[in-house]
Amino acid sequence: MKTIALLSQKGGSGKTTLSLNLAIAAARAKLSVVVIDLDPQQSASRWARLRQADNPVIVSGHAPNLATLVAQARDGGADIAVIDTAPKSESAALVAAKSADLLLIPCQPSSLDLDAVADSVNIARLSGRPAAFVLNACKPGTLLTEMAAEALAEYGLPIVPVRIGSRVAFVKSLAEGQGVVEFEPSGRSAQEIIQLFTHARRLAAVKA
Repeated sequence: MKTIALLSQKGGSGKTTLSLNLAIAAARAKLSVVVIDLDPQQSASRWARLRQADNPVIVSGHAPNLATLVAQARDGGADIAVIDTAPKSESAALVAAKSADLLLIPCQPSSLDLDAVADSVNIARLSGRPAAFVLNACKPGTLLTEMAAEALAEYGLPIVPVRIGSRVAFVKSLAEGQGVVEFEPSGRSAQEIIQLFTHARRLAAVKA
C-alpha cells in the first residue's frame, strides 16, 4: 500500500477537495482506496454520508492514532491511503507527512497562499518525504498562475505539471457526494484530476 498526504498549513487551500477527487480517481482506476480524514472540520467524513458507493472508504482520526489507521488500511487490502491533513497544526502535519510515501502541497495562485506555503515546505523537508506542489484553483486567462509557479520554483520542490482550475464542477460534485470524474466525466475538471492522479501515482510508485 502507498500513502499520499495532502499537506497545507493554510486553511482553504483545497486539501479536502483534492483528497476526495484523487481518491475517487483511484477508485475509478480499480484500486481500493481509504481516505483518512485528520481535519477537525471532518469535511471528508460528512461528504461520505452523501455517497452510496463504498470505495473510497472514509475514516476519521487524529494524529496520535494515524499509524493505527494506516496499518488497518494496509491490513484491509487497500492499495492507496490518502491523508487529508489538518491546517494550522505543525505537529499533526509532521506526523502525517512522516507516514506518507508522497506529499502533495496544494497552493492557490494568490499572495496569501504563497506567503503561507513556507510552513508546509518546512514540514515536508523535516519529514524527509518526496513532495510536490499542486497549483490549485487557477483562473484561466490570467498571469497569476505563471507568477505563482515562478515563486514556488524558488523552494526547489517540483510542481505537478497539471494545474487544477477554479470551476463550479468541484463544488457541485462534492455537494452530491461525488467527485468530478463521476459528476462530469468528460469535463475539464475531470481531465485535470485524472492527470493529477496519474502523475501522483507515478511519483508514489502505486502498482496497478
